[in-house]
Amino acid sequence: MASGFFAILDDIAALMDDVAVTSKIATQKTAGILGDDLAVNAEKATGFLASRELPVLWAITKGSFINKLIILPVVFLLNWLYAPAINYVLILGGLYLAFEGVEKIIEFLFHRDKKGHEVAEEIKEDQSAEEIEKTKVKSAITTDFILSVEIVIIALGTVLEESHPFITQILVTSLVAFIATVGVYGIVALIVRMDDAGFKLIKKSNDKGFFGKLGHLLVKALPIVIKALGVIGTIALIMVAGGIFAHRVEFLHHFLDSWSSNKILTILKEIILGLAGGLVALAIFTMGKGAVSLVKNK
Repeated sequence: MASGFFAILDDIAALMDDVAVTSKIATQKTAGILGDDLAVNAEKATGFLASRELPVLWAITKGSFINKLIILPVVFLLNWLYAPAINYVLILGGLYLAFEGVEKIIEFLFHRDKKGHEVAEEIKEDQSAEEIEKTKVKSAITTDFILSVEIVIIALGTVLEESHPFITQILVTSLVAFIATVGVYGIVALIVRMDDAGFKLIKKSNDKGFFGKLGHLLVKALPIVIKALGVIGTIALIMVAGGIFAHRVEFLHHFLDSWSSNKILTILKEIILGLAGGLVALAIFTMGKGAVSLVKNK
């Protein structure tokens, strides 16, 4: 009896060791998409009133956990029933991300001439502050869903390549998904509260010495960081979408094939594909919206 108990413990220890090693490899392979995920979600979690930043971030984090709870069993089921279906899901997700990225670029290029009070008046007429917040949270959770699908699939692909047993596949993929949510949104929380940390440092140091200067630096740096994240987040959307198209669409997989040997040219290739996919998605969305409006007016 005792020997059987210790044999079970030994099996569990071996399993946990296998999970730890494989999780490390899977996390390394998803590092790139996690960086993009951080940039995108940090940009989406900013722009709220200071008192609403953490509640909004917590709402997005909860949405991210729910996304993972939905995605994990669906991906395992699809992989078991019909593995190519995952490919199509990723391509559709890529179109959505590309659409979001291109829409932001077009808005910046052609709609930034409006003055602040004009934009504020339009927002006030169409939506309340609470509705705007809910819309932004919903958008952030939707984007997180697409990025989470890719993270989960990359992690699952890693364990499938190593031919691990099914229980290891579940544990590793779930662990990577959990780390992605906690890690990304933990860092985002630190970013959006930079100014609060700065003010506390200024107060505790009586605005003197190294900590006083550091506090002022954090306060002054926050708007710059937020603007930078806006740019980086938009580029990340385009690049993630382009990467999906380049690797998941067979016809595009060989597009500018000679560029694949150069890292900079590979990034440029992904940006080109992302922009092209975003323009196509935007055109389809605009035509669909116009058709719906036409039907309603009739």
